[in-house]
Amino acid sequence: MSRTGNLDDHCAGCHDSGRRDVCVNIRHPKGRCLRKHEDPRKAKPMRRTPAGTRRTPRLRAALIALLIAGAGTTTLAGTPATAAPATDTTQFKGVNWADPRDNFADDPVVLSGLSLSDTYAQTYTKASRVISAFRANLGANTVRLPINPYTVNGAYWKSYRGVVDAASAKGFKVILSYWEGTGPRKDGFIDDTATYWPMWDTVVKAYKNDKHVYFEPMNEPHGYTDTEWADIAAKWLATYPSVPRNRVFVSGAGYNDHVTTVCADPRLKGTYLSLHHYGFWKEYATYDQWVADLKVRIGDCAGRTVADEFGAPMTTGLDYNKPTPDNNYINFIQAVTDTFRELKMGSVYWPGLRTDDTYSLQTLTGDPARPWLATTNQSGADRLAWAWGRGKPVQQP
Repeated sequence: MSRTGNLDDHCAGCHDSGRRDVCVNIRHPKGRCLRKHEDPRKAKPMRRTPAGTRRTPRLRAALIALLIAGAGTTTLAGTPATAAPATDTTQFKGVNWADPRDNFADDPVVLSGLSLSDTYAQTYTKASRVISAFRANLGANTVRLPINPYTVNGAYWKSYRGVVDAASAKGFKVILSYWEGTGPRKDGFIDDTATYWPMWDTVVKAYKNDKHVYFEPMNEPHGYTDTEWADIAAKWLATYPSVPRNRVFVSGAGYNDHVTTVCADPRLKGTYLSLHHYGFWKEYATYDQWVADLKVRIGDCAGRTVADEFGAPMTTGLDYNKPTPDNNYINFIQAVTDTFRELKMGSVYWPGLRTDDTYSLQTLTGDPARPWLATTNQSGADRLAWAWGRGKPVQQP
């Protein structure tokens, strides 16, 4: 993720590059927005509400009330499911498998290596091989996948289910996460309640009895206040009472950047919590500063928390096995993987596979009809293994 020159100079004329925002706005822990320059070909952006689509407090309150009220007609029958409280989350050792567009789409999400024209059988075959490669190359047992209403409520759902089914058949844990659309829709709010709830009706009906499948009501709900988001998450749980709570991932508030408020909400008891954490949130921090930054976002909730997105450049030649105190990304990866291991937290790297993403830890190889994967950075894979309880610590000089 390259940045050159003076950040203010580069970002003064920030514009949409067509594929990427050239400048991104980072949510600072103290509430400020920081603008940072990124290479539009390589960067994974943080999202912000475009100026033309910001909700006023009154409109936002009305939309949230409509969202919660609208769910009442979609409740799936069933006895409220119980779940034993989590003591740690080390069972989740995973990666994200992403659409080349970063999963924000106003049409079906098509994962890297797949095609919209693939049949169920073709999707199942390709997905089986990719999942097997995640296990063989990285030791993973979990994959996080995007969904949206265009994928689930349309014709592509029949084929897309092949990914979920193939992963489940391999014994993988599958986290299904709702992602909002792109452009003006990329504002941290659920795009359309009229399609959101039917999407989840379909997904829950299909997979509530599959113990390998987990449900994440929304990725990075940064348009909502902490309280508003907790209300929506609680409504999701009330709408699908037959889903065991220990198969639900409640995103941390904001950009999934802290779990302390959802952890404290008694309505969300028994669920897992998902946290996102990225090295580009700071221009530079030491190892110790990254450890402290991560721990304050978790609070005393590590026993329920899975970091289901975190990442750093993997195709640029960085060596994550050697201490390099002047490199922010090396400090970050070493700090967070050590901390995940220390706190007995599960983690899901972003991304395990995403075409043309410098953060991608795997890349497609071989026949497109029968794909396999190669590791882009063995030292990055080593740090991931360390986070998951295997391998060796960073060798100190």
